[in-house]
Amino acid sequence: MWTAGITGMLTGLALIVAIGAQNAFVLRQGVRKEHVGAVVAVCMAGDALLILGGTAGIGALVTRFPEALEVLRWAGAAYLLWFAVRSFTAALRPSSLAEQEPRSKNSVIATTAALTFLNPHVYLDTVVLLGSLANQQGAGLRWVFAGGAVTGSVLWFSALGYGARGLAGVLRSPRTWRWIDAGIGILMVFLAIRLVLH
Repeated sequence: MWTAGITGMLTGLALIVAIGAQNAFVLRQGVRKEHVGAVVAVCMAGDALLILGGTAGIGALVTRFPEALEVLRWAGAAYLLWFAVRSFTAALRPSSLAEQEPRSKNSVIATTAALTFLNPHVYLDTVVLLGSLANQQGAGLRWVFAGGAVTGSVLWFSALGYGARGLAGVLRSPRTWRWIDAGIGILMVFLAIRLVLH
């Protein structure tokens, strides 16, 4: 039983630890110490919903209707490009943490939700892949595996969001933020191109 849970946790971590748009945003909000709890909660709830949905059999539905993933692919690419433009704009006008305009909690939550649910890869990773792997464990252990994957998500987003707070002192310089914003912008463009070409 423990083996299924640990396998689920390690598999979940392997899929979500890769740097992507969502992780970059969580890291940025953690460094800014801005609505970190809300950002982490949305990421964890989104992953839990998708992993448990995949375990319950939604993965078969997503596989049967690839048009839904196609719509998400283009919407996600458009959103990532918009986010990239915002990041490049911020890089042209860098500011320190103290100087940066605070964002409303609703705006931050909406951005987190968009970065979570407008990425078709998240459905392939959580709903289809983790859901399929969970169901291969058999009826008795599939929910243990899924629980392990959800636990991995909780651990990762908590560590990323709250661990980033420790970097705030190091990242006070506007010049550092210029590089961070430019890097995030480049990453978003790369991810958008990958989505379109995939």
